[in-house]
Amino acid sequence: MEMKTLLSLDASLSQRLRLDASHTGLKKLAAFMAHSGDSWFWAAGLGLVWLLTRNDWHNRSALMLIGVVVLAILVLGIKFTIRRKRPEGEWGAIYRNTDPHSFPSGHAARAFMLAVMALSLGPAWFGALLAVWAPLVSLARVSMGVHYLSDIVAGMLVGILAGLVMIWIAPWLIGFVPFIF
Repeated sequence: MEMKTLLSLDASLSQRLRLDASHTGLKKLAAFMAHSGDSWFWAAGLGLVWLLTRNDWHNRSALMLIGVVVLAILVLGIKFTIRRKRPEGEWGAIYRNTDPHSFPSGHAARAFMLAVMALSLGPAWFGALLAVWAPLVSLARVSMGVHYLSDIVAGMLVGILAGLVMIWIAPWLIGFVPFIF
């Protein structure tokens, strides 16, 4: 199948998943879920946990915060290399103005990276919670019209890979910058 056909199919499937004005309650829930994956929210939350704890949560939050920062740089690099425009729409002006590119989805990448890390670092309830949350955030981005479905799939793959790499290099990070942990 040629690229033009694939992009057309992607746009068509994404449009079918998009919520219109008639879905008021569902749209509010989707907007909440779409924002719950914002990088500033996770960076602030993880930073706060890191500052206020001195147990396993201190180390978890440090690793996850490093992951959020490194992944943001990686995703932005990919986005500004590929430069795929976001779908047309009005919702998500902050994203459309500050980051006009959609491929891959940074929210999907972040959500899946955090889920992989939480599943590995524990506790089990935290991993399970983020494993349910990650696909909801990702689909909400399509339903609110700020991403195509392929942006989400690519973001998921990048996030899963980033989460596995972060877990793999965690012992090295802890040894290299022990004052953070």
